[in-house]
Amino acid sequence: MIDAKTVTRLDTQAQQILRANDRGGYTVPTKGLYPFQWNWDSALTALGIACFDADRAWQEIEKLLSAQWDNGMVPHIVFWQHEEGYFPGPSEWQSGRTPPTSGITQPPVAATVVRQLTNFLPGDHRARVTPMLRALDRWHQWFADARDPDGIGVVAIMHPWESGRDNLPDWDAPLAQVDTSNVGAFMRRDTQLVNAAERPLNHDYDHYMALVQFGRDCQWDVKTIAEKCPFWVAEPGMNAILRRAERDLVALALHFNLPDIATRANTRLARLDHGFNQLWSDIAQGYTTLDLRKNKIEHRLSSGSWLSLYGGPENDIRAKIHYSTLMEWRQKVRFAMPSFAPGDPAFDDIRYWRGPVWAMINWMIATGLAEHGRPDLADQLADDTAALIEQSAFREYFSPVTGKGGGGKDFSWTAAMWLYWASPNARQQTETH
Repeated sequence: MIDAKTVTRLDTQAQQILRANDRGGYTVPTKGLYPFQWNWDSALTALGIACFDADRAWQEIEKLLSAQWDNGMVPHIVFWQHEEGYFPGPSEWQSGRTPPTSGITQPPVAATVVRQLTNFLPGDHRARVTPMLRALDRWHQWFADARDPDGIGVVAIMHPWESGRDNLPDWDAPLAQVDTSNVGAFMRRDTQLVNAAERPLNHDYDHYMALVQFGRDCQWDVKTIAEKCPFWVAEPGMNAILRRAERDLVALALHFNLPDIATRANTRLARLDHGFNQLWSDIAQGYTTLDLRKNKIEHRLSSGSWLSLYGGPENDIRAKIHYSTLMEWRQKVRFAMPSFAPGDPAFDDIRYWRGPVWAMINWMIATGLAEHGRPDLADQLADDTAALIEQSAFREYFSPVTGKGGGGKDFSWTAAMWLYWASPNARQQTETH
């Protein structure tokens, strides 16, 4: 149990981080390493900002959605200001947008965050939320049209970065099909700012850049991408988060009397709920990655499998499998939830997404566990997250084995998850409501 003095100190520090990372209407994930507005980072960070500045929390979502493309996509990076040396920057993406953006998206947590904010913050939010819901409806429709054009019920990603879980071992096999012969030389900045042992390898970046070049060469045309992109993968994290977002969009649309949005979201949701079963692996006993180019399913588990509980109602048999596997994993590490199967040869406790614990994934999984009647397991994840932050402060991610922090320091979404969820003060507030 963390003592009250430490909790107060960490509460204050978390607020200070979010204020320091504020760039006027949007928050950067961390200084230096990520100097722009990132899509799902920003939305999740709004939950923490809401704990001390409601108006500023709404601004975060408004600013993100203001960069929406004409086709409905909300990009994964918005380059609001010039930053010399960042790679890949606007000249690599060549999105042709003002402000410049990347050409891909990220997991659509924004609808879920908007619903959390309307429940969490006092006041009548109709005037502010209605335009957001129209933008979110267009974004979700973009997923259905651009990333599931054949209507199979799972949306694809065309780049590992779209998953938000960039460097998973899941991507190794589908990335091997990507031709990197024309990538050429480039200078990464991330490994100058962070220990290279905690970041993706240059070999991985060659593949990432080949996919950026593919998108750029077809001018980010969704039809060409769907038909020809060499990396075309359905994965449980993105699909579970989108299912959750559609459910939350339905609830918001009904609450704010927007029946047209509710109808469209319900139609999309039915397709996604049905399609999600394609990601179940009997061998892995969980939801895994499906390479849609080869129709080949991965048989190793990542933390994304548990996001099915967050995405929507899970059947009892599969839910129970999730609980027992979670407890098995927890016996192999000190802190849950590792991002990849501990004990697997590809597991690396401190390299980006190949093993570390992420506070926001823990929040999502804990939310799903609590909603499926396992508050005990949800509390364990909150306890582990709080213990990691107490030990290693507000790092980007943490080793599930040692608790050591990795990646960026003073990280916005880690601070936000502390304020909104993991801090004993936040949990006490939740219990009293």
